[in-house]
Amino acid sequence: MTSSVLSAVPHGKGVAAALEQIAGPENVFEDRTTLASFAKDESFAPATMPRAVVRPRTAEEVQRIVRLAAESRTPLVPVSSGPPHFRGDTVPGEGGAVVVDLSAMRGIPRVDRRNRVAIVEPGVTFGELIPALAAEGLAPYLPLVPRATKSVLASMLEREPHTAPRHHWDAQDPLLCIEVVFGTGDVFRTGSAAGPGTLEEQRKAGGAQMRGMGPGQTDLQRLVQGAQGTFGIVTWASQKCRLLAKRREALLVASDSLEALSSLCREVLRVPLGDDLLVLRGATLAAIVGRDRAEIRRLRSALPAFVLHFGVDGTGALPAERIAYQIEDFAALAQREGLAPARVLEPRIRAVDLAAILSGPSAEPYWKLRETGACEEILFLSTLDRAADLFEIVRREAEHAGYPASRLGFHVQPTVQGTSCHCEVTLPYAREDAAQVRSVRRCLGTVSASLLDAGAFFSRPYGDAASEALRRDAVAARVVETLRGIFDPHRVMNPGKVAL
Repeated sequence: MTSSVLSAVPHGKGVAAALEQIAGPENVFEDRTTLASFAKDESFAPATMPRAVVRPRTAEEVQRIVRLAAESRTPLVPVSSGPPHFRGDTVPGEGGAVVVDLSAMRGIPRVDRRNRVAIVEPGVTFGELIPALAAEGLAPYLPLVPRATKSVLASMLEREPHTAPRHHWDAQDPLLCIEVVFGTGDVFRTGSAAGPGTLEEQRKAGGAQMRGMGPGQTDLQRLVQGAQGTFGIVTWASQKCRLLAKRREALLVASDSLEALSSLCREVLRVPLGDDLLVLRGATLAAIVGRDRAEIRRLRSALPAFVLHFGVDGTGALPAERIAYQIEDFAALAQREGLAPARVLEPRIRAVDLAAILSGPSAEPYWKLRETGACEEILFLSTLDRAADLFEIVRREAEHAGYPASRLGFHVQPTVQGTSCHCEVTLPYAREDAAQVRSVRRCLGTVSASLLDAGAFFSRPYGDAASEALRRDAVAARVVETLRGIFDPHRVMNPGKVAL
């Protein structure tokens, strides 16, 4: 560190005054209302009041804040998405922390149609990115119906899988390059963005920040992704984009057998066919398409156990022809598997309507909260051939914990060309119902432990799953701590959170 950040502050004024000098007094908050809004989230993480909230507007301000934290040993908690938060990673893990609210950094510095690349700052939400890309004939790769306040950059850092597995080439997709301020205060750019030259100089030379690996033989981006802000703060990221569909067509396949639909997914991706592909439990589909509590409950009781969604984008010179042959080939493939694809699924769920929902952020209230007002998640990776067995473990353990299986949400998102899949359990519950709270808390512990016993892989664990994953892999825990000692030697970056 070349100079002291605190040295420019009048004696006795401390960290708050230094933050005001960096970001301006209007962007530093110490009032109880603001602090309380960051002290807890929708998870069961213990509430901890931060000492202050700072809202930087530039990467330079972020760097100065990190250097101040390293010098003063002040914990920092980076937050880029708006509320509600779900996973405990934005709640301070210890007292005296400063929340770095990145929501004011809302720039989209570049949209490059030729290379299908866009650069976003951390405060940009999907609702803001979609029209910016559409103006250039592009669209983002979306996770499953993200909430309206979700940061695009945070979604990529959390490895939330997008819904188009045929376009998913690597576990990092659609993330390409990043600029990160490590806990040392040093700025580092990954991949082809690393240089030589500034971003503007790279653009003039034809660079597009498309390659995420490197520079050289390093791949520090993999340390930052999934690390819950424990290595540093990312100030921008470049991402892959898809062509904006001129038309869109979709089919739905219903089955009581998750195994049958998983098998169909494997065949579809082996060919490969289509764009969007995922399997939803009926309860999850009801939550996504239902507009209120009554409709969700009605749909949940009427929908089949599982539904596969197959979507095709009409792009290129012959969009109608592209759609037609892929729909025909998919229908033939499904029928060979003994399944019946349809454009409308009773009770009157239209495939094109679901495709439209999947192409944007969630309507309010957020679909995971729409029925009961609260929800917990369990996220893990496996392979498509094991998804059905792992769901049975989830269902059995949930029932043992007293959680009603009918309300249990589950979806399977194939990833990396179908070589693996993301599985997500959702547990909606009413916070005011003590019995429901107890059953959900039991579920979080027993379901995670049983899934780990069965070989499920928790690549980004939160809460009880994080504690259990670390307990079972002491070597990984030691390696992570060693790396944190290099990139965050003073342990100021989101202490108490898990980096795996």
